[in-house]
Amino acid sequence: MAKHGKKYNAALEKIEVGKNYEPREALELIKEISTTNFDATVEMHLRMNLDPRQADQQVRDTCVMPNGLGKSVRVLVFAEGEAAEAAREAGADFVADDDEWIQKIQGGWTDFDVAIALPQMMGKAGRLGRVLGPRGLMPNPKAGTVVPADGLPQAIKEAKAGRVEFRLDKTANIHVPIGKASFEADALYENMRAFMAAIKKARPAAAKGAFIRRITLTSTMSPAVRLDVNAAQGMD
Repeated sequence: MAKHGKKYNAALEKIEVGKNYEPREALELIKEISTTNFDATVEMHLRMNLDPRQADQQVRDTCVMPNGLGKSVRVLVFAEGEAAEAAREAGADFVADDDEWIQKIQGGWTDFDVAIALPQMMGKAGRLGRVLGPRGLMPNPKAGTVVPADGLPQAIKEAKAGRVEFRLDKTANIHVPIGKASFEADALYENMRAFMAAIKKARPAAAKGAFIRRITLTSTMSPAVRLDVNAAQGMD
C-alpha cells in the first residue's frame, strides 16, 4: 500500500468517509485540501455505465469552460494562403503553412497544446500521426479541430478560452480538468456545470439505465472527494 505524506493524510481527515458531497460543497472542500506549492489542477473523474467495447456506446465531445482552465493555450493551425493569414490574425501561435513545418513536427517538435486544421490540410497533418497521435494532438472533426476556413477564428478563440475534449476511455471512465485550485469556487462551479451539461448532451442513444455511476473530484496530489451524482446532474 502506498504511503502518503502528512499533508495528504491531513487532507484525507477533512473528507467525511462515505459521504457524497453536493457540488458546491465539494468544490469548497477541494480548494481547502489542495496544499501543493503550485497552482493545482482541479479534475473531475466520471465512472460511466457504458461498455467501451461497443461502438454505439462511445462518448467523445468537447466543452468550452466559461472561465477557462487557468493556463495559456498554445494553438498551432495547419493552413495555407489566405486561411493561414486569417489564423494569424485570429491569434494562432503557430501556423504550419509549408513543408518545413511538417518536417519540424516529424522531427519531434510539439511545443503547442492544440492543433487545428483545414479539411484540405489533413493529408499533410495525417503524415504526422506517429508524433501527434500519442500526444492527443491530432486534429479531429469530432473534437472540433478540423474546421473550414470561415470557422478558424471561432475554433482558435474557443481553444484559447479553454475548450476541452472529453472521451470514454477503455476502462469506462472520463477524466476532465475544470480549472485551477486558485479559482473562486463560483468559477469552478460554472465550469463544472458547463461540463455536466455537455456530458448529458453527449449521452449515446444505446446507453441504458443510469448514465453515470460515480463522480469524484480531485486536485493535483490530493485525495478524492466523491460527488452526489444526482446533484451533479441537476446543476443549474
